[in-house]
Amino acid sequence: MTEHNPNLGAQALEIAGSQSEFVPEGSPFNDAQRAYLNGLFGGLHALSKGGGEAAQTPLQIYFGSQTGTAEALCKNLRKLAATKGFKASIADMNSVTPADLADAETGAEHMLFIAATCGEGDAADNAVTFMEALGADDCPALPARLNFAVLGLGDSSYVQFNQAAKDLDERLAALGATRVADLVACDLDYDDDFAGWCETVFATPAFQSAAGDAVATAPEPAKPAFDKTHPFMGTLMNATCLSAKASAKRVNHVEISLCGGGADLDYNVGDALGVWPLNDMADVDAILAVTNLADKEVVTLKTGTASLRQALFKSFDLTTLTAKAAERWGYEMQNGDHVMDALPHLTDLTAQSLIDGLRTLQPRLYSISSSPQKHPGEVHLTIGEVHYTHNGRKGKGVTSTYLGSRLQAGGAVGVYVHKAPHFHLPDDDTVPLIMIGPGTGIAPFHAFLQDREARGVTADNWLFFGDQHAANDYLYKGALEAWDANGHLNKLSLAWSRDTDHKCYVQHLIEQDGAAFFEWLERGAAIYVCGDALRMAADVDAAIHRVVAEYGKLDADAAKAYVDALRKAHRYQRDVY
Repeated sequence: MTEHNPNLGAQALEIAGSQSEFVPEGSPFNDAQRAYLNGLFGGLHALSKGGGEAAQTPLQIYFGSQTGTAEALCKNLRKLAATKGFKASIADMNSVTPADLADAETGAEHMLFIAATCGEGDAADNAVTFMEALGADDCPALPARLNFAVLGLGDSSYVQFNQAAKDLDERLAALGATRVADLVACDLDYDDDFAGWCETVFATPAFQSAAGDAVATAPEPAKPAFDKTHPFMGTLMNATCLSAKASAKRVNHVEISLCGGGADLDYNVGDALGVWPLNDMADVDAILAVTNLADKEVVTLKTGTASLRQALFKSFDLTTLTAKAAERWGYEMQNGDHVMDALPHLTDLTAQSLIDGLRTLQPRLYSISSSPQKHPGEVHLTIGEVHYTHNGRKGKGVTSTYLGSRLQAGGAVGVYVHKAPHFHLPDDDTVPLIMIGPGTGIAPFHAFLQDREARGVTADNWLFFGDQHAANDYLYKGALEAWDANGHLNKLSLAWSRDTDHKCYVQHLIEQDGAAFFEWLERGAAIYVCGDALRMAADVDAAIHRVVAEYGKLDADAAKAYVDALRKAHRYQRDVY
């Protein structure tokens, strides 16, 4: 018999409110199996009382999710809510309007929001329309009967940390809804904060007094063998430089083998690969030198104990200085300060207080640039190495340099697939694609084109790509020109910003070829954008609006409605960072 979580049965029996032994002692099951079956039958028994269905209180859970993390947390929240007496539904924020929330007949009285912040304090694409309506001057007031709480997902290295969640929380309260729990603004390491927020919300009087009958949730389906906390150990096959020596940047094509268990690491084009890096030992030595701390001193981590050197090498972000760390260390933080800016000024620092202040090292997500149809058992990435100078010190991106230069071919690297539910190819293979991805934003579109070619898809494809110089920065030139020559790419639009007197970017090419762009939209094309959220994606979005207005003969409001409809129909998808 399949092994089950022994706690599930006990939890389900408690929820059922029954201590009955449905599977008695002496039956041919071990203790764990009996506990599971007793809980399962107890839950079914609870559901059967009173004609069949437990009385649960409606709960609406809304997400704004750019990469899929917020949506995944909402699904976990829905399962938890069932055990607390709530029948929860989840949806993206764009699927609802403030008027819907205010409607006494259709609006739920209990709402939870999980909102990611992307770009420069922006809401996720599937929350933008809702946030705009919520912030409008004519937005209807919300009744006090609406009880809400907000959890934010963000990155504290950005100035506008969790701004979308903060704006949402403040605006809901200003419109009259009742905040039952304070906003929790999560950093990249969000698991503990998410669990604490859930516990707080369901312990509030508003939620406890409204709770209906708790029910046992069905046993969860088997989780993937490998995930963020249990990565697969892939093997670096090679890392080759795509850019020329004269380029101002170094962009690498990285190939990782998934053999030896990789059958459990399935991915689709559009997904991202999470990569767990190790710090550069030279950076560890620099921190030990400036703090004068003993590298063999033992420190306590969440997972146990380790020497200070090993903790710095494997477990912590050695660059990002958070406000919490500055407060803990008694350091007056300036905007843009890094960890090494603070350390020389700390006089009473111990090994443990150093560790307690550092942010946990997190995996880096990269858009996958290969198709499993063409490269089974492998995953390819397109990674620009990050190098910079800060306050006279040279710095680098941990993961980009780990894969690009520090990890040798044949070395093991922890990886996992991060599903991207809102950035996948259309189910209908006849849909034309417009793909806009300058620089390393080419990655998912290289995968899209590989995949469509491998599957024999003959629908139209149009790629916008660009970078600084055609001679130095033409990533995947051979593949793109071959696809252009054989017709797999119907249109290839290239923008080289430094090869002409007037800088030319992909958004300029969209407007230059606006008539064709709009004609493709009118015959059902889907738009995909990948790359920099702060500048490129915003400029591309503005260009698309202008093209729709001009060639659709629409005013600004009507053009916005047209683009919003594309987004709602999943015909305008973005993977931006």
